[in-house]
Amino acid sequence: MIWEKPRLFFGSVDKVVAPKFIFMEADIIGYKSSLALSSLFSHVQAHYTFPSLIVNGVTTPAWANVRETNNFNSQAPVTDVTSADFRCYDSATAGTASTITVAAGSTLGIACDQTIYHPGVVNVYMAKAPGNVSTFAGDGAVWFKVYQITATTNGGSSISFPAQNLPSVSFTIPKSLPTGQYLVRMEALALHAAETFQGAQWYISCGQISVTGGGSGTPGPLVSIPGVYTGNEPGILINIYYPVPATYTQPGPAVWTG
Repeated sequence: MIWEKPRLFFGSVDKVVAPKFIFMEADIIGYKSSLALSSLFSHVQAHYTFPSLIVNGVTTPAWANVRETNNFNSQAPVTDVTSADFRCYDSATAGTASTITVAAGSTLGIACDQTIYHPGVVNVYMAKAPGNVSTFAGDGAVWFKVYQITATTNGGSSISFPAQNLPSVSFTIPKSLPTGQYLVRMEALALHAAETFQGAQWYISCGQISVTGGGSGTPGPLVSIPGVYTGNEPGILINIYYPVPATYTQPGPAVWTG
């Protein structure tokens, strides 16, 4: 931009006041830069990962018992529910992790690296490995839901999301779950932009656990991931702002409680 240098006239002497305009231009640039940085910071803060488990009340180090996800730096979500990355989001990282022992009937937590910033819901799935979970990909209809946090509605007058702002999600491993090694898959579904197809954002991670002291239950129903959703489900493709939904349908199968 070219700034015209205005002059103030006092008798035969004029004074160039362009420096004032230069200062103003720099000030505007600085202001815009501050806004851009603020926007970038807010954008980064609005995204999150789930890098840790909570076992016996102790939070494990990041990515020690959770497969490192592709977004461990960017924190960018998955939006395509049919992609291979929708399972554990680890195609670019090899997803290596150690396996931690957890007793059936105990509480297992999954910790966020900050908090669940966006309004939305949570599902937790598990899949039993036929052997060593470290080499288990989770292919096929092997996943069952063990926990969920849904939305709260009031007939169209309001909708709220109890999962929003939680620093972690905890649930009880069913006592009747058979002993063995499992993947534990966390999905936090953010619905703030879900009014368009693939506008919903998924924040995903897969932890590795070895369950001891289990029972003889038969988990189910079993689903494939990807494959469990199309993206057109009413709980995924939804405008949560207007009109306010009168009801909310949690995506996925029923929770298996043992």
